[in-house]
Amino acid sequence: MRTVIRVLGWIGSHERTTLVALTLLGLAGWGFAETADFVIDGESRALDERILLSMRTTSDPNDPLGPPWVEELARDITSLGGLAFLTLMTLAATGFLLLQRKSHLALYLVLVVSTGALASQSMKSLFDRARPDLVAHGQAVFSSSFPSGHSMMSTLVFFTVGALLASALTSRRLKAYVLVLAALLAVIVGATRVYLGVHWPTDVLAGWTAGCAWALLCWILADFLKRRGSVESG
Repeated sequence: MRTVIRVLGWIGSHERTTLVALTLLGLAGWGFAETADFVIDGESRALDERILLSMRTTSDPNDPLGPPWVEELARDITSLGGLAFLTLMTLAATGFLLLQRKSHLALYLVLVVSTGALASQSMKSLFDRARPDLVAHGQAVFSSSFPSGHSMMSTLVFFTVGALLASALTSRRLKAYVLVLAALLAVIVGATRVYLGVHWPTDVLAGWTAGCAWALLCWILADFLKRRGSVESG
């Protein structure tokens, strides 16, 4: 134990943060790959169906659990992971950075989100998985199912904007609060996708892991660019 403490003391706090980020990136990438393999092999069907149907009434699979207002609330929450809200959130954060005269960081944020959206759509086209067919959809959908775009993009945007906000805070407690809040929002958005019957649970899991991986990869690249002075500090 003392040896570990000495090693961590030798490694600077900045390097430790980068090491943790790389480790989490590897775990997120591994999680996505395992989930994709699970789906491609057809092994996820039974588990997906069981979880999806657990959110439905026994007498009528087309009826989500709870009173009608719960389903309406789920639609409101799921919109937080939609194109309109995430675009507005990205533009608001971009405007904030521009007002702080951090134009390069603002441009980087736009590139992170736009390339993430492109990656999400590309993966949907590549896997071309059909939407759940066991229950009626609680919301109109127009694209393939895997991975969940709402889950991936909400994770990516919430964590990226959250990291920018946390970097401007000095209190560790406040930093943790912002990042935990970002994670909680992403989890809730993903859960509503299954509740509304528009995604299989493994679609959402893949979206979460892909979003985390993309956010971490872009954070590591941004950190490298900041060291070189190519982008401003957050």
